[in-house]
Amino acid sequence: MGSKRLEETWEGLTADGHARAANERWAALVASGEVQLFAEPTGESVQVVEHDQAWPVRFDDIRTRLADALGVTAVRIDHVGSTAVPGLAAKPVIDLQISVTDVDDEAAYRAAIERLGYPMRSREPGHRYFRTPPRTLHRIQIHVCQAGSDWEREHLLFRDYLRAHPDALSRYAAVKHGLAERYGDDRLGYTEGKTPFIRNALSQAEEWAREAGWTVDRA
Repeated sequence: MGSKRLEETWEGLTADGHARAANERWAALVASGEVQLFAEPTGESVQVVEHDQAWPVRFDDIRTRLADALGVTAVRIDHVGSTAVPGLAAKPVIDLQISVTDVDDEAAYRAAIERLGYPMRSREPGHRYFRTPPRTLHRIQIHVCQAGSDWEREHLLFRDYLRAHPDALSRYAAVKHGLAERYGDDRLGYTEGKTPFIRNALSQAEEWAREAGWTVDRA
């Protein structure tokens, strides 16, 4: 569930193939200007740890501060990513997703988020990415997306599917541990190496959503 533009080269690739293709495609997107970067890569290694019960507490604290700062600009603020799934091993990085009515209207949210200590890292169509500076004790990543978009829906659906399916959670944890060993010094490779599992899980999640009556409004 990374950049939609990266998915153009994903079909039929192994985890290693996804990692190589993602790095090449990302470099091309940056060179073309379609993706704009505002900071250098952190250079930090990938570490996957067991679930920490402090993660949802930390999310609640950050969510409150963001909601106060953004007001009605934030249609919703959600805890997404692996730290949002109880029992799932994860990188110790809290991911928050902020849905807004117009992601291109950065004046409505960028300064407010950055004043809280989360500078914008990148801009791409439909998505803005903010994060704490490198080597911060408690790492935070903030994703601003369009309310009602596929980006918003897929991240919430994947989260809720894993929450409801312990077997899928266990398989995903094994994938993450394996990729962390293989791509410990390649964060993009690690992230995109998860794509085969995620796309397959999302296909199953769509069927589950229909059967369970899951919708974004109920997430």
